[in-house]
Amino acid sequence: MRGAMLICGTTSDAGKSVLVAGLCRFLARQGVDVVPFKAQNMSNNSFVTLDGGEIGRAQALQARAAFKEPSVRFNPVLLKPGSDRTSQVVVLGQAVGTVSAMSYRERKQKLLDTVLSTLDGLRRDHEVVICEGAGSPAEINLRPNDIANMGLATRANLPTLVIGDIDRGGVFAHLFGTVAVLDAADQALISGFVVNKFRGDARLLEPGLKQIEQLTGRPVLGVLPWREELWLDAEDSLSYNADGVVGRPRPPIRDWLRVAVIRLPRISNATDVEALACEPGVSVRFVTEPSRLEDADLVVLPGSKATVDDLAWLRETGLAQAIQRFDGPILGICGGFQMLAKRIEDDVESKQGSTAGLGLLDVDIRFNSKKTLATPEGEAWGEPVTGYEIHHGQVVRSTERPVIGDEGAQTDRIVGTHWHGLLENDAFRRKFVGWAAAVAGRDFEPAPDVSFQAAREAQLDLLGDLVADHLDTKAVIDLLERGAPAGLPFVPPGAPAAAE
Repeated sequence: MRGAMLICGTTSDAGKSVLVAGLCRFLARQGVDVVPFKAQNMSNNSFVTLDGGEIGRAQALQARAAFKEPSVRFNPVLLKPGSDRTSQVVVLGQAVGTVSAMSYRERKQKLLDTVLSTLDGLRRDHEVVICEGAGSPAEINLRPNDIANMGLATRANLPTLVIGDIDRGGVFAHLFGTVAVLDAADQALISGFVVNKFRGDARLLEPGLKQIEQLTGRPVLGVLPWREELWLDAEDSLSYNADGVVGRPRPPIRDWLRVAVIRLPRISNATDVEALACEPGVSVRFVTEPSRLEDADLVVLPGSKATVDDLAWLRETGLAQAIQRFDGPILGICGGFQMLAKRIEDDVESKQGSTAGLGLLDVDIRFNSKKTLATPEGEAWGEPVTGYEIHHGQVVRSTERPVIGDEGAQTDRIVGTHWHGLLENDAFRRKFVGWAAAVAGRDFEPAPDVSFQAAREAQLDLLGDLVADHLDTKAVIDLLERGAPAGLPFVPPGAPAAAE
């Protein structure tokens, strides 16, 4: 088998990432040499690859689903928003500058060659490439310069499936409308639909599935059921529960340990706290206002793509003062660690020069123009640990004890580190939550047998099972091998002249 296809969504968070991961796991279990690909991702949840670059975290998860080592080739263009109007551009794993929304439109076409050559290379080197779109192809205002959705599909001749989230309502209108606003050349590649997150009796859907096929001439190739276990490695922090709870908290052995994670405006690598949420009795919640710290046992300041600006937001909202008054354990990760410092010198990211930090660690930070990208190993609290680093800020002065070798800073109740993924190390995490509970005065007992990697693998296996059980995999394989069917009907209003 050789081929490639594109998975697009009717909206952001419709299920593109999990469907790509599920297809990768399903095909890999059949012995297929499959890899993921996302031409352009916009996310502050990123991952450092062994080949020394930065990619979207979703593509790292998809690589694991395919039993492959994550590579910069799987996500050649990554946009990391630093504000509502600007983003850092990462090309093949390396930061190459900052763009505004308008200036990026001009730059996109220059990046198209990189995207297409990278995809061509993957198609030569592997049997199957499962591509993920970005946002929705129905954003027709962006179509002229698109390099991630139908702009990619038409250039690379990719059969395309569109997935819609029925849990949000209006899925049939979304599926129909997505096709109907596209021009004829784009429509010719839309080969079928997938309905995601269905709850209830699938027979109730049958009339709608038949009608959407009649209206568009394209089949629904599967209805994926809602499964509450699917919460790890969310593409962005807004994917968590509406009340801010991460995961599905399991009852404690003794007391609960209540964790408040500050949801910063430019939060990055929010997934760092998911390992905590896998622990029985640990309730992890994202918070945005000071009163939520009153009953917390542990406060976590996560990473940030805009450390100084998010620190200013903490002060504006009163969260900075609440954190400074909090007398329990605090964990700062990457940008959150930097915020705990006495001073931050930043002429790189915010260009605001010297800024006072929260002053809870006797540390000074200076931002360097060169970004640190690393996948280090070390020892923390007597346990072997691994992680990854993505940061411009560097510790230039510290009187505190380090956390890992000579990295990080800690006191009797505060821990700060630049390492992402530290909490995914099971033995360290058990010691950390035990320490936090003792500092907070909670009668909490860590479970002895929680494996974060096993939980992640179980989720990937579940995604593969959902594809095997609820998707027309024969039709998917036919699309991979033969491409989009000829003669797919045009759905008005669209733009039929574009097919000429």
